[in-house]
Amino acid sequence: MNNTALAKTLMIQGTASSAGKSILVTALCRIFRQDGWRVAPFKAQNMALNSFVTREGGEIGRAQAVQAEAAGIEPSVHMNPVLLKPEADAKSQVIVLGKAVTTLKAGDYYDYTPRLLTVIADSLARLRAAYDIVVIEGAGSPAEINLKEREIVNMRIANLADAPVLLVGDIDRGGVFAALVGTLELLTEEERDRIKGFIINKFRGELELLKPGLRQLEAKTGKPVIGVVPYFRDIAIAQEDSVFLEQRQVGPSRGDLDIAIIRLRHIANYDDFDPLEQAGHTVRYIATAGELGHPDLIILPGTKSTIADLNHLWREGLAAAIIGLARSGTPVAGICGGYQMLGKTITDATGVESEGGAIRGLGLLDCETVFQPVKTTTQVRARVVAEDGLLGDMKGMEVTGYEIHMGQTLTGNCTPALRTFATPRGAADYYDGAVSRQYPVFGTYLHGLFHNADFTLALLNSLRRRRGLPAETGTIANRDEQYDKLAEIVRRSLDMSAIYRMTPGGRARPR
Repeated sequence: MNNTALAKTLMIQGTASSAGKSILVTALCRIFRQDGWRVAPFKAQNMALNSFVTREGGEIGRAQAVQAEAAGIEPSVHMNPVLLKPEADAKSQVIVLGKAVTTLKAGDYYDYTPRLLTVIADSLARLRAAYDIVVIEGAGSPAEINLKEREIVNMRIANLADAPVLLVGDIDRGGVFAALVGTLELLTEEERDRIKGFIINKFRGELELLKPGLRQLEAKTGKPVIGVVPYFRDIAIAQEDSVFLEQRQVGPSRGDLDIAIIRLRHIANYDDFDPLEQAGHTVRYIATAGELGHPDLIILPGTKSTIADLNHLWREGLAAAIIGLARSGTPVAGICGGYQMLGKTITDATGVESEGGAIRGLGLLDCETVFQPVKTTTQVRARVVAEDGLLGDMKGMEVTGYEIHMGQTLTGNCTPALRTFATPRGAADYYDGAVSRQYPVFGTYLHGLFHNADFTLALLNSLRRRRGLPAETGTIANRDEQYDKLAEIVRRSLDMSAIYRMTPGGRARPR
């Protein structure tokens, strides 16, 4: 591509949320990369509590970071210029180019969107100038007719990018033909012309039985079915939002450890815990005290609304149940907001998440958190410094991850968990987290901690030893291999020749 040319574009839209847009964009980014193209993902506006911190310290949707990784490039704030993070009381934090700028209710946000179009257009232009192909992801459905005049993520972006659109329908939830045809019916003629074909996603069963329906769909709409993608479970790639948790079912017990993750109402970055499940253990997301049982490890995850979720734990009896188990010897770990909850108090004098004041924490760590208006967002490299407790076996291990949090935590009679020694801005030197001197409890601000394979294996073996079980030498799924597996399935399922005719000149580059 010469310096004045703009990248070709391809857009994936869906008939509804969770139709599979994110995973298909991930697959296409990998396929185009395998075929020799410089490719980048783009989503103008994302609403998700799973987020990622870029090298420059900006916050974007986790899905776009995954897509960038599949494309073999560094994630950038321009891949997701607008991120909405839902909070308590029907509000969302608005993050623009990686930085939090305001918090708005839904009605106020839609009045705010016109001023974001310039930012979105600039980010898209930057990507199109730097890459051969930009694969764009829509959000929800393009046929939300009550919102179309103010939307900034579906057909308005397709027009801005002059992008051909593939419309994805989820056949697993039923009614896929009605969803595809109905979506077309609610679009304008110009918008219908942008849709160049359909993708049927999450198909189970015999393809021959589906083909009569595909032929009728094509005859009725005049648009081709580009492919049918099978339902798959055995690929370990981070999911975008908590809809996945709602659909997730825990099967029979696996492995020799039972790990209970507290499903907070505003749970964030739950993909932190994917490696624990990949290691072959039972991972349960717990919403009530009655479900808790006697696990080998309890995890309090991150949350976008720490105070609201902590209040909920107290009201529902989960706080008391966790305290009782920890005091009787059950290991407990807290990540980010979960770490804050494990302390004695959280103070919000400036009203970051509440109307001010302080709330009692679980008191399992001798620490106190004070909320501040400025959000910390940074990638880090750190070293385990705890000499005993749950982290004793990991002393000296280097780990990487990222911090996303409001407020700072001051520790009292606790051992620090980690010592941060580097960020993308250069050398650093500060302690992170805490390890209880009294209970098998630790907390940290570090997201991505369990994606450090050596650390996770050592922690799991520490839990096994507490149970009198032998150590294991398991491995966590290699993410590059997972992207290749995904690309292979999707490449087999789609008419890539038809897709190439829509995008970069009708052919793949020689491998």
